[in-house]
Amino acid sequence: MSNALAIAGVTAVIRDLLDNGLIDHQMSDALGRGVIVSVTAPDTIELTGANAVPRLNLFLHQVTPNAAWRNVGFPSHDGRGNRTSNPPLALDLHYLLTAYGTEDLQAEVLLGYAMQLLHETPVLARDAIRRALNPTPVNGNILPSVYQALRAVDLAEQVEQIKITPTSLNTEEMSRFWSALQAHYRPTVVYQVSVVLIESSRPARSPLPVLSRGTVDPVTNRESGVDVQPSLIPAVPMIESIELPGNQVVAQLDKTIIVKGHHLGGTGRTVVLTNDRFKVNQEIPVITADTNAQVDFKLPNSPTVFPVGVYLLAVKMTLPKETAPRTTNQLPLVIAPEITTPLPTSLARKANGSVTINLDCRPEVRMEQRVSLLLGNQEINATVFATPSTAKLIFEIAKAIADPIVGMPQLVRLRVDGIESPIIDRSGTPDKPPTFFDHRITIT
Repeated sequence: MSNALAIAGVTAVIRDLLDNGLIDHQMSDALGRGVIVSVTAPDTIELTGANAVPRLNLFLHQVTPNAAWRNVGFPSHDGRGNRTSNPPLALDLHYLLTAYGTEDLQAEVLLGYAMQLLHETPVLARDAIRRALNPTPVNGNILPSVYQALRAVDLAEQVEQIKITPTSLNTEEMSRFWSALQAHYRPTVVYQVSVVLIESSRPARSPLPVLSRGTVDPVTNRESGVDVQPSLIPAVPMIESIELPGNQVVAQLDKTIIVKGHHLGGTGRTVVLTNDRFKVNQEIPVITADTNAQVDFKLPNSPTVFPVGVYLLAVKMTLPKETAPRTTNQLPLVIAPEITTPLPTSLARKANGSVTINLDCRPEVRMEQRVSLLLGNQEINATVFATPSTAKLIFEIAKAIADPIVGMPQLVRLRVDGIESPIIDRSGTPDKPPTFFDHRITIT
């Protein structure tokens, strides 16, 4: 694939093709004066005066997506946002080739030779592209800077060859075009150049090739093939649900979590927790016996390692009769904040009517996280801290907020990046109404 310089590279190659063709046909001798090939806008060309010369002008007036290549390579990202491929940007280039003359019939002569040349060269050969963009024995360092940049375009290496096809515009379209350019009309033909493939050079992940269908028997050297079973039970290790203590919907540090699924037995079993935002990729040992349907693990009490956030949980193990470890599918696990300061408590207001609440929490809160305290139905932002992370939070409550709730116990919960500490006791049976934890603060 070529890079972003490909559009300019195509224009430069066609210009070189026309320029060499006019030299080969000795156009300067036929017209009695020098001929040039330009790639400028028609409204900037001088038609009369001392600087007016016979010329061919190649003008790129439109760029359109190529329909055949438009959807090649999608999707380009996986479910986690990692780039898996660099799909090409496929373009068709539309040119106006205009002939200018200073005397009778010069424009017609130039246009005829140019059309014949492009008719005989419907495909830009790869060697011709290389010669045009990296001429030898000319020293590339003496070329203008834009031509020095075009030497790295890789246009000749793209998969699809570049084809030049004559097209047409009707009288009305041609009239509108030249009116928009605010230029005087001259004999013009239209060409479409297709296809130009521009590909990003960003690195992408590529899956490994399939070497065998199943394990290879060391005796017979035959593949075991694909496992097929007529049931809804998956043939590979898979987790289906995560059960949290007290039927909560969020996890907290230092608590045991149960993972249920299929084919979870084996050796070297660990639970893998990942979080791309905080660059967390931790393996946690399993604490249950070898069973196929369940894995229990204890979320480590590591406040600095596992910040509040959404994690992806998978189970890693080595199955019987296999030597390489397998990893299951991933399910989301939300780690919530926890207020470790004993509650309930009472706090007295200052002389100005405000009150300061100091709370300890876990996990530690990172500087880039948004932290607030929900006091009843009021949200109070935490005081900004300067360290990268902290377990001690300060909340300043103004007099206007404290006045209406003085003397009334208020339910308290900590919110970090939209994730709140649990406030409802869900450990009861489903037929009984849930109750609130006694997480309250009374302002006196």
